[in-house]
Amino acid sequence: MRKPIIAITGSAGKTTTKEMLASILSQRWRTFKSFENGNDAWFISQYMKQIKAADQAIVLEYGMKMKGDIRSHCRLIKPWIGIITNIGKAHIGNFKDGILGIAAAKSELIHGMDPSGILFINRDDKNSRLLHIKSFKGKVFYIGIHGPGDYRAKKIAYTSNGMKFSVRLNGITRVFNIPCFGECNVYNALFAIAVSHQLGCSTPEIRTGLKKMEKPYARLSIKRTVKSIIIDDSFNTKPELEPAMEVLERIGVGNQRKIAVLADIRDLGKYAKSIHLAQGRKLAKKGLYRLYTYGLYSKYLGIGAMESGLPLKRVKHFTDINNLKKQLSKDLGQNSVFLVKGSTNGQKVKMMHVVEWMLRKGNRMRKIGSSS
Repeated sequence: MRKPIIAITGSAGKTTTKEMLASILSQRWRTFKSFENGNDAWFISQYMKQIKAADQAIVLEYGMKMKGDIRSHCRLIKPWIGIITNIGKAHIGNFKDGILGIAAAKSELIHGMDPSGILFINRDDKNSRLLHIKSFKGKVFYIGIHGPGDYRAKKIAYTSNGMKFSVRLNGITRVFNIPCFGECNVYNALFAIAVSHQLGCSTPEIRTGLKKMEKPYARLSIKRTVKSIIIDDSFNTKPELEPAMEVLERIGVGNQRKIAVLADIRDLGKYAKSIHLAQGRKLAKKGLYRLYTYGLYSKYLGIGAMESGLPLKRVKHFTDINNLKKQLSKDLGQNSVFLVKGSTNGQKVKMMHVVEWMLRKGNRMRKIGSSS
């Protein structure tokens, strides 16, 4: 079998899919993978130097902010297998023709990979129908949950440690577990299962790889204090908030108060206000006890939520991180579940620091409580 060189792109899920797939393949072969979320042209140029002849499988993440980015990646390292996780609105402000421009830019992977290779697409993602697949001469496999696919997950359930679901492989239903939460991560796992299965990996190898995967930092990570649960999604804020909100809805139990702490969504350009408003209107239907927003355009998340019925007293906007912490300090003493999302650049760092502060604060509460 030829050495698999695998490139993963998409608007969300790239790093998690890469970690899942690399972990599975490493059960069988010496596997090279991208470093953390290092996915721009500089990183790809460095991987060219780092990949050794002894590496038997290569799993790379191809990032995209502008037209031509993925074309450049493919010129540096041409993949034989391609995964396009989904087409969302991330970085839409960099494209004059909006989602069509993003789909065209992601399609650069299809044009730049081995034309006789294998391509994996998310059939459930409606925007993936905009990809330039017709000219591709290789094999195409589809994954899905809500509709038919070559690899389809069924019987999806939350467990104490992640997600459980079943997939039919070679006509036999197999059960898999992943150590991360959310339907979004089931999609990521389906890509990893599909590619590794096509490469001949056994079910035990796939299960072990998924179990041992290196979980990306601050992406729907569950952390706990004495009274609260923190869903740490502070690495980034995508224009689509639904995956993280689903986890917030499902993780909170009983009378736990659900509190969303959301920073700006960046790189939206002329679409910034409208996208924040639209996402805010959806938040109103998520049973939130409180919605806290931080930044500039994030205030429109709150405005949109209030337009759709979330009471004014439940919404608060912050432009000072210390004032946000003061408010969260009050909430940490309650039985609450928090979702904390960051954004790119400085806001990402600030929201990561907020999570760290919340954990320290919660631990101090535990010590005080245990001494009384």
